[in-house]
Amino acid sequence: MCGIVGFTGNRTDKESVIRAMADKIRHRGPDGEGYYCADGIALGHRRLSIIDLEGGAQPLFNEDRSLALVFNGEIYNFHTLREELLAKGHSFVTRSDSEVLLHGYEEYGKDLPGHLRGMFAFAIWDAAKRELFCCRDYFGIKPFYYYHDGKTFLFASEIKAFLPHPEFKKEFNESQLPLYLSVQYSPGTDTFFQNVYKLPAGHLLTVKDGNVSVERWFTPSFAADESKTEEEWVEAIDEVMHDSVAAHKIADVEVGSFLSSGVDSSFVACIADVDKTFTVGFENKQYDEAEYAKAFSEVIGVKNKVYYISPEEYWENLGNIQYHMDEPLADAAAAALFFLNRDAAKQVKVCLSGEGADEFFGGYNVYKEPFTVSWYDKLPKFVRKGLGAVAKKFPMAKGANFLIRRSMDLEERYIGNTNLMSEAYKKKLLLRYPDGQKTPGDLTKPLRASLSGLDPVAKMQTIDLNTWLMGDILLKADKMSMASSLELRVPFLDREVFALASKLPAKYRADLSQTKIAMRKAAAKHIPEKVADKKKLGFPVPVRAWLREEKYASVVRNAFSSEAAGKYFRTDVLNKLLDEHIAGKKDNWKQIWCVFMFLVWYEQYFR
Repeated sequence: MCGIVGFTGNRTDKESVIRAMADKIRHRGPDGEGYYCADGIALGHRRLSIIDLEGGAQPLFNEDRSLALVFNGEIYNFHTLREELLAKGHSFVTRSDSEVLLHGYEEYGKDLPGHLRGMFAFAIWDAAKRELFCCRDYFGIKPFYYYHDGKTFLFASEIKAFLPHPEFKKEFNESQLPLYLSVQYSPGTDTFFQNVYKLPAGHLLTVKDGNVSVERWFTPSFAADESKTEEEWVEAIDEVMHDSVAAHKIADVEVGSFLSSGVDSSFVACIADVDKTFTVGFENKQYDEAEYAKAFSEVIGVKNKVYYISPEEYWENLGNIQYHMDEPLADAAAAALFFLNRDAAKQVKVCLSGEGADEFFGGYNVYKEPFTVSWYDKLPKFVRKGLGAVAKKFPMAKGANFLIRRSMDLEERYIGNTNLMSEAYKKKLLLRYPDGQKTPGDLTKPLRASLSGLDPVAKMQTIDLNTWLMGDILLKADKMSMASSLELRVPFLDREVFALASKLPAKYRADLSQTKIAMRKAAAKHIPEKVADKKKLGFPVPVRAWLREEKYASVVRNAFSSEAAGKYFRTDVLNKLLDEHIAGKKDNWKQIWCVFMFLVWYEQYFR
């Protein structure tokens, strides 16, 4: 696991600039650094040593130094690939997984990614072609940002690495703000910085003669296989997860595991056979998972370390957390992950975690929605639309939200796991909402053709795989672990696991009463049934309660009165949100937190 930076073109101060860029993300790789500057290119690398501790330094070169690589991630099938490439005549000088990328590129060219099993974001400079080849993994586990303003091209693992480059213009992209208010993260390929983009999961990027081209190399898709019994599916899930966890434990350092009260991390921790597990808790028992983790760790015979987060340190670290995120994220669990990773990093360099199980196996509670009052969806669309139009005039009436949402087909209404603020409400809240502003529905619209013929849950999973998973779940997983120089590995988000999960029939994913039906039964072969059947909580955080305490409500109120708040929001609407929540009239904590986290982030980068 590492941090990578680079830029094309020629500058007289090339080496000092690339070093300054890499220094900005030193936390991603405190164990070493390396640089390569040549005609047309500058590459930098910060290393967190996990495999081949002595010989895996980067940038890494092929035999004649015509190819140079910087790589962030892990290739779990590198032993197999190495043998294949040796048989084809390639020679290796290290034991690292990185080197298979260089020789794999020589052998397979742009088809290389499809041969890889792992998490990865990398760039290869081909000196002979004067071309830069970049790639991001199947599901977007590892980040890849790039800046392109028509003449300057930069890339990095984190946006903050662009700040030292003399040609980088730090400009706020206001058009991203309305989108963020809907989904609590920065969606799509744009970012809050002008001309800074995310390379999406499963995509390649090439730069040649100043031209940047992006193409997709992997598209996740679902196609149910009805030929197996439930028992056969459960057994297959159990087998593939054991295989994936074993692959994700490959390391030359100790590997630990996170442990919450949910089935995902419990399943991974149980079959991983690690010596240490890590948990966070809160003094408020309603949000505390520590007692469960302690008891479960005793059942499976491993040590469990619990870190209790105090309200004071939670709030004191919000600025630091949003700085590490690069873009604002209003998922309150991100802060819990920050402390969990920080504590685990004191004892291990690698941890396993349960991200991805919900998107692969149908785990979110919202996936039950198609089964609620299912007869209503069978009404003629014009009837549903008419009832929805009436409900929009009385949005606070009981049942109005149901009528509004169900007036649209699933493909239209579902924009991902979070739908925080409506377009109408955002227009009341924001000082500016320009004509032609993109909506979250505009971002999911290109996916709709691929949803044809899928069952309702598979449609929702497909949208989440392309939006929520990258934008929220994996953003906080990567940034919060790397902030503490800890490598986080996610065994559910494996190409072999998805190859199986994508064929799972709808009846074994979710229904009205349960989610992750088959996966829970696979987990129940190893963990107590009450844990396997436990309702999904995520990382519960007491923000709702804290915002009703004057000590913390005053912090938010001050932010709502700041210059930045007045620049983008109608502050009277903001303060009304807070007043209603404090008085208990409405539960507005998610909307409050979304705006507050944006303002905290804005202070870090644009004050």
